[in-house]
Amino acid sequence: MMNHPLRAVPLFLLLAACGDSGPSSGSAGDRSDTSADTASDSSSDAVLDDTAVDAAEGSDADGGADTTADTAAEDTTADTAADGSGDGLTPAERRCARIRASVEEAGFADKMTITCDASKAELTSNTYPDHDLMNGIIATNEQIPVEAPGHTVPVMLAPTFAPAPLTVDGALGVAVNGVPIYDYSGAGDIDTSTYDPAVDTLVTGQLDHCGGHSGRGDDYHYHAAPVCMIAAMPNRDSQPILGWGFDGFPMFGDTNPDGSTIPAGTLDSCNGQPDPEFGYRYHTSVAPPYVMKCLKGQVDLTTVPRVRPLSRQGGGGGRTSGRPPAGGVQGLVHRVEASGLHALEYTYNGQPYYLHYTPRPDGCFDFETSTVTSNGVLETGVFCR
Repeated sequence: MMNHPLRAVPLFLLLAACGDSGPSSGSAGDRSDTSADTASDSSSDAVLDDTAVDAAEGSDADGGADTTADTAAEDTTADTAADGSGDGLTPAERRCARIRASVEEAGFADKMTITCDASKAELTSNTYPDHDLMNGIIATNEQIPVEAPGHTVPVMLAPTFAPAPLTVDGALGVAVNGVPIYDYSGAGDIDTSTYDPAVDTLVTGQLDHCGGHSGRGDDYHYHAAPVCMIAAMPNRDSQPILGWGFDGFPMFGDTNPDGSTIPAGTLDSCNGQPDPEFGYRYHTSVAPPYVMKCLKGQVDLTTVPRVRPLSRQGGGGGRTSGRPPAGGVQGLVHRVEASGLHALEYTYNGQPYYLHYTPRPDGCFDFETSTVTSNGVLETGVFCR
């Protein structure tokens, strides 16, 4: 078990190390899931066909940072480069098909459903990945990853550039396996023009080996490259789309879509660059900020819900938010047993602590915890999304 803060590691090394387990936890400042869902517009949820459009190879654009203007300008490049194919689809339908194809080609069609109307795709998942979770975390916030069935987020089908990069106190997008993607920080809204290592969830030991952790709503999400997800993708060697910003722009890996290296200084403040097919694209990176740092496109934040926090069955509020033990914990292990029991266990100053939960037939969860936050006092309860 690691006893020092995690450091940025080259993507190929992380991929090779990925197994069936991964840590996840957040700091006290982690702003995830602290408020109830705001329902996104689900009108006209007609499911479009599965027509996939061949991905045009991306280029390195101009090789300079922040070369995409931040002024509002419609992304007329997106979905028109492949037009004239005779598929009979509108640009919005073609973008919907592209989103659907990115999920199917990655092998996650069973993890996420996609419906589209004229303006947006709605991506629905339980936010809980198949890869191992939480293992490797040192600075735990004593939260545990709990499924969020039916969580739905919008992705714009006709992206337009925003006047300035948008920072969000919450998720910025969603990975192709249905797990939300946050920026590198656990501190809420950030200054997009700078990097602050003090709030870097990777540097401070808050993330698992897979680039994620659980937030204060007991929800799992990524703050860095989703390396264990990538390792499980059958199309991982073809520079696939790894996720989508809520603004409608895709996120690729550490290289350009044609496999070429991205020269230093190319990516802008949001960790992206212009793209000939989509108008713009985000990237993962070994160096901070690791994933999308801000949103380049317009987003109606009222349509972007958080994962609904857990609440006590019968009333009485939600689960107590964890407090990161000073100096970090030792031997943190997360496992899921055949009985359905999910267990997060660790020691602190030589004393054992744990969080256990088991899913119930009614969709709620039986919790039993003894944490540093509660001074080791045994706490039980039934909690529901």
